[in-house]
Amino acid sequence: MLIEGKNAILEALQNNLTINKLMIQNNLSDNASNQIIKLAKSKGVRIDFVSKDVLDKKTRNRHQGFICETTDFAYFEVDDILNNAKAKNEDPFIVILDGIEDPHNFGAIIRTCECAGVHGIIIPQHRACAVNDTVVKTSAGATANMTIARVNNLNNTIKYLQENGVWVYALETGGKQMTTVNLKGSVAIVVGSEGKGISRLTKENCDDIVTIPLKGKVNSLNASVANAIVVYEIVRQRQ
Repeated sequence: MLIEGKNAILEALQNNLTINKLMIQNNLSDNASNQIIKLAKSKGVRIDFVSKDVLDKKTRNRHQGFICETTDFAYFEVDDILNNAKAKNEDPFIVILDGIEDPHNFGAIIRTCECAGVHGIIIPQHRACAVNDTVVKTSAGATANMTIARVNNLNNTIKYLQENGVWVYALETGGKQMTTVNLKGSVAIVVGSEGKGISRLTKENCDDIVTIPLKGKVNSLNASVANAIVVYEIVRQRQ
């Protein structure tokens, strides 16, 4: 897997991801570049200094002069998320993604969740975007600091969370206004896909439905925007 950009690669180095090779554009001498080079050398990472053309051929994205090759993303277990909350002596705060397929949305969701103190994100094994190069880039390196579990059956996972005292809410239209629902305790929010929303069975397995108030003529929000709104409503209530 490729990781691109200064922030994403700095996060990868600081979090000790296994980096096979780091390619850096020749003649970069700004402070951020020097910091990355120094850290990579201290960790014994192989560094190849190359021309901008070589990096441009590797990716169409904005690499900022830095690309590294790393091992595939290592997913966690659901119990790791629950233990993460327990170690912090906090009620679990979880985001469940039901079929998010756009890597830019996924990356933006990870970035928001990391900033908001979400303990973990759960995604399904099939029919959903996995953590890939674009996701890592869009998250601005937040994937290195987020516990992400990938499960075979989302509905069984929801039941498991409920058995462990977590209230699971679907984020959909037609439910209770999110500001009227008590989201202070152990909570998981299910965010649906960009086109289909949350699947019927998954919605039925949730404890309740929460809704973002909409005043315009468009009746839906981008998945990453909707996630950010409800996540920070939870943050507001928990303060």
